[in-house]
Amino acid sequence: MITDILIYAGCVFLLLGAAFSLVAAIGVLRLPDLYTRMHAASKAGAVGGGLILLAVALVCFDAAVALRAVIGVIFLLLTTPLAAHLLARASYRAANQSPTNMLIDELKSKRSPSSPA
Repeated sequence: MITDILIYAGCVFLLLGAAFSLVAAIGVLRLPDLYTRMHAASKAGAVGGGLILLAVALVCFDAAVALRAVIGVIFLLLTTPLAAHLLARASYRAANQSPTNMLIDELKSKRSPSSPA
């Protein structure tokens, strides 16, 4: 009985994770600039990957595999926002931005010309 519930819950998590990953992939393909693409990839991609790993943790009945899957989810949730921030900062510092999409540049007004970003 409990194994059936775990398998069904794992299937639901797997389908939700696949849907979030599909949304992230469509966002990367369809959105216009680096910042919005990065937002789609980092948010929906992390949630999709996390849900898929949680599905693996629920469906397998081995504690070692479930522990590795949970550690993988924690790793994803810690590293994905950091990587997105570093990509945005590198793009900003390289002046690779389109002025049509950026109406207000708050970093430019706060930064002095002599100090590094």
